[in-house]
Amino acid sequence: MNNELLFRRATQADLPAIVHMLADDELGSRRERLENPLPEAYFKALDAIQADGNHELIVAELNGEVVGSLHLMFLPSISFQGGLRSQVESVRVASKHRGRGIGAQMMEYAIARARERGAHVMQLTSHETRKDAHRFYERLGFKKAHVGMKLNLKE
Repeated sequence: MNNELLFRRATQADLPAIVHMLADDELGSRRERLENPLPEAYFKALDAIQADGNHELIVAELNGEVVGSLHLMFLPSISFQGGLRSQVESVRVASKHRGRGIGAQMMEYAIARARERGAHVMQLTSHETRKDAHRFYERLGFKKAHVGMKLNLKE
């Protein structure tokens, strides 16, 4: 049995596992719709991500099972002398696989991809209640540098 993680772009067949990971916490359980079949909106979103060269929905696979996922984006920018920013969002590891270093390996992969693309910085947001996640990102070298704000456009 091989215990090496494989990183690859997500496919339509991966969506149930990805949505399950997104829904597997207090915040995600209120945002996601874990139904069978999944709502069409998830498939349309993946189609849009796959069609855009500045987006990569990545899964981590262990022994044929999707155990993690993240969304890596590349944002062209005028600031920093036209520097390319990378942004990572929706980082998740399946609950039964947490605590094994999978999240750190996923982030190392994302950082390497960002460097390959020539990004000068990687940024992320993490909900203010996710204290464990904040400590995780700080151990990887991320620093709190800005105040994040959001405006709900559906209200």
